[in-house]
Amino acid sequence: MAENITDLLLLILLQAVLGFDNLLYISLESKRAPKDKQATVRRLGIGLAIFLRIILLFVVLKLVSAFTKPWIEFDFGWTAGSFNLRAITVLLGGVFILYTAIKEIFHLIKVEHLGADERKPRSVAVIVTWIVLMNLVFSFDSILSAMALTEVFWVMAVSIVSCGLLMIWLADRVAAFLEKNRMYEVLGLFILFVVGIMLITEGGHLAHLEFFGNEIHAMTKTTFYFVLAVLVISDIVQSRYQKKILARRAHAAKAAGPA
Repeated sequence: MAENITDLLLLILLQAVLGFDNLLYISLESKRAPKDKQATVRRLGIGLAIFLRIILLFVVLKLVSAFTKPWIEFDFGWTAGSFNLRAITVLLGGVFILYTAIKEIFHLIKVEHLGADERKPRSVAVIVTWIVLMNLVFSFDSILSAMALTEVFWVMAVSIVSCGLLMIWLADRVAAFLEKNRMYEVLGLFILFVVGIMLITEGGHLAHLEFFGNEIHAMTKTTFYFVLAVLVISDIVQSRYQKKILARRAHAAKAAGPA
């Protein structure tokens, strides 16, 4: 029993770390909903995802070979690959997240007035559906990592529920932080961009995808968190430097006095 409790605590910590990118996606995606329904969208999306994650966990435990058995194999000389269900899911999820990040970045560039958003809000059902689907894409890593630590179903299920409840608690706070600090929204989109690249490389690696004899290797979690740290530190330094420049300009203008 003590061993199960230890495994449970380790799994909760692991899923909390792996769930950061998922939480960021949920916070950004929920902004497309009407203002008064954004919190409901986040809670409903995460709640449904928790339920489906447990079902997915049960299915993976019972049919793990179906997720690793090759579905599509090809070799055209210049490119070759062997796609299974897991590889296809992760690859498509990465492509969608990369597309979403690029689209939102270009949208921010085109916005003429800060806070102005002429796009029509999406329906609650559409946003919840995307949140649930992306949550399932992100869940593959956490489920397979959990299976490497323990084979006890209730331990994995409790860790999923615990982390899901933690995400519900944090989602509103992350969304509120991004709303009050709009400059960090750009940082969040670029982090999402890196997440998309990470998933694409992972999907390509799982599919043993090769181009001209060069195999695609997955971006490691260490590399991802290093890039994440560099992005955050660069943004903090740039923000402080920009504030100093504005302060110096204001001081210089005040010292010069009226013309």
